[in-house]
Amino acid sequence: MPKKMFVGILSVVSVLALTATARAPQETVTGSRKVTPEQFEQWKKDLNNWGRWGKDDEIGTMNFITPAKRKQAAALVKEGFSVSLAADVDTEKAVDNPQPYEHEMLGLGTDRIGVAFHGIAHTHLDSLAHINYDGVFYNGYKPDPEQIKKANGHAKNSIHNLKNGIFTRGILIDIPLMKGVKYLEPGTPIYVEDIEAWLKKAGLKIQPGDALFVRAGVWARRKELGPYLRGRTGKDAGLDPSVIPWLKKQDIALLAADHPQYVSPSTVVGAVHDFALVSLGIHLFDNCDLEALSAAAAARKRWEFLLTAAPLPIRGGTGSPLNPIATF
Repeated sequence: MPKKMFVGILSVVSVLALTATARAPQETVTGSRKVTPEQFEQWKKDLNNWGRWGKDDEIGTMNFITPAKRKQAAALVKEGFSVSLAADVDTEKAVDNPQPYEHEMLGLGTDRIGVAFHGIAHTHLDSLAHINYDGVFYNGYKPDPEQIKKANGHAKNSIHNLKNGIFTRGILIDIPLMKGVKYLEPGTPIYVEDIEAWLKKAGLKIQPGDALFVRAGVWARRKELGPYLRGRTGKDAGLDPSVIPWLKKQDIALLAADHPQYVSPSTVVGAVHDFALVSLGIHLFDNCDLEALSAAAAARKRWEFLLTAAPLPIRGGTGSPLNPIATF
């Protein structure tokens, strides 16, 4: 064989070998990320927080927000600048807002509002009485459905437990900013590696009692391209089911996002959203508009802030619309 031909073949073989070597770790990681329904069921047994704060506990990871945690959060306020984390009240019916806010003027100086706030449209806080596994809620609470209807509310785990409000350290995880895009395309998963890369870039460490806000850029995309179907029957960019074991270890008090906390479609529909509420006892902020927060944090190069929020004190309620506030 001529020497030049031999060298050429050797070069091609070397390139192919290097390509395969570079690709192998990614393929291995990708394979390990897939969460099967069977794995999810096992995690329900192995990773839950039931009984961690006693058999009668109704607030789950909110137990991490101690007086010392509130004092730490208050010290984060340096300039007194505040920004809302809520989307404006939306009264227009759309593919992603099937149940818009009802707003009616009853007179010159009085009006009425009404809303079915769960879903993908309105900024709200999920209580631990929102999602269940076969009728069983966080910490083993298993109510009689007929009794719930008769009493017009839950006896345990309701939003009324948070009547005194939320006051803690908030952290923004801005994945679109890290990737240099305005928003993530629907169906884009966010992995543990993404979150940890962001925390390293921002110079932050998650601490017990924190409220974690994960931005996918939903509202930026909606503003640019219009309403689109999201949620369990549509496509969301968000937390991949593989983040669940990592999430268990963080001991955060609250989880928030600009959508319902999960990526869809997925092998386990609603995995992170449902697991957080039922297994871990983490209250959820759904459908936050994080665009103004993203801009404010980037301008300051500061992605931690004081979070305050006050849900409506609805006895027996499964959640509440609300307007969370970040203060720098």
